[in-house]
Amino acid sequence: MRPPASWSRPDPRAAWGSSPVTSEPRPADGANRSSRRASYSVVVPTVGRTSLVRCLVALDTSRGPAPEAVFVVDDRRYPDPPLVLPPTSVPVKVLLSGGRGPAAARNVGWRAAASTWVAFLDDDVVPGPTWLEQLNDDVRDLPDHVAGSQGRVRVPLPPERRPTDAERGTAALAHARWITADMAYRTDVLAEVGGFDERFRRAYREDSDLALRVCGAGYELVAGDREVLHPVRPSGFFASVRAQAGNADDALMRRRHGRTWRRRAGASPGRLRLHAVTTAAGATALGLAARRRRIAALVAGAVWAGLTGEFAARRIVAGPRTPTEVARMAVTSVLIPPVACAYRVLGAIRHARVRPYSPTRDHRGPRGWTR
Repeated sequence: MRPPASWSRPDPRAAWGSSPVTSEPRPADGANRSSRRASYSVVVPTVGRTSLVRCLVALDTSRGPAPEAVFVVDDRRYPDPPLVLPPTSVPVKVLLSGGRGPAAARNVGWRAAASTWVAFLDDDVVPGPTWLEQLNDDVRDLPDHVAGSQGRVRVPLPPERRPTDAERGTAALAHARWITADMAYRTDVLAEVGGFDERFRRAYREDSDLALRVCGAGYELVAGDREVLHPVRPSGFFASVRAQAGNADDALMRRRHGRTWRRRAGASPGRLRLHAVTTAAGATALGLAARRRRIAALVAGAVWAGLTGEFAARRIVAGPRTPTEVARMAVTSVLIPPVACAYRVLGAIRHARVRPYSPTRDHRGPRGWTR
């Protein structure tokens, strides 16, 4: 769709600071410093966020061989009005995935590609000024046993103060393994392992699950040199509480990949056990108080208050300590433990019948047959 008359093309340099963006047109034959080029397409799932335009403009102005195709997968349940896309040198094809989540949207995208590689980008990242060239270099000469290449993610944080809780959460992406903010996979390997597991309905853990299955099939994943910028999105007061929905996905990960999945996926150990103790102490205190067992209720209440206070203090000290941020940390630190535990229990119930992952049972051959 052509942009409206009032549309203004964003400048990727605004996100990358002084990083130069070439003003020269990209050569039609995709030539760069190497005469060889990789066969790849780009897939960007979206729910129509305004950041999509900046992502596509940065991709289009990046130096290097052009992708064979760019697929934007519209994952809105009701895709109306149509997405507004910027004019680009490589035509962008819009596909629909029906609002089934980013895992399903990426499956729609890579299955439409005819290239050897598919590079996944999130719609809120800004590819670097030489991203195309570096992607080509990252994947062009990889041996057949290497199935994926991860790009580097840089999160800009305010230099004049400590980051907020939301900013620290986004900054953790810079050290996360195999995240699809910028991740390229061989298309035939995606077909072999069945692509993304669409039971992951949020943008959480679906990338780790895929990486563990790809490695379980005997392939390797490597880190590349290309880089994207991942700005911090504005977040609401209760964003950290809503994020606890990911505990249901953790239950699915444990069911599929066993107790050691966090270590193998490079995920942090989390705080669920302490959240469970905190929640149990609070519930016990309320129960004992209702039965008028005051001393025991005070003891249980002190355990709850101590754990809650330690959790809040840890988050407050790491942040800017403004009145708004302190209030946010205090309130959400009370709510997070029971909400996290509730989602984990719901996830365990929902996925109780999910079979553990098995390479011999779950993988398909590169042309779609079952092993």
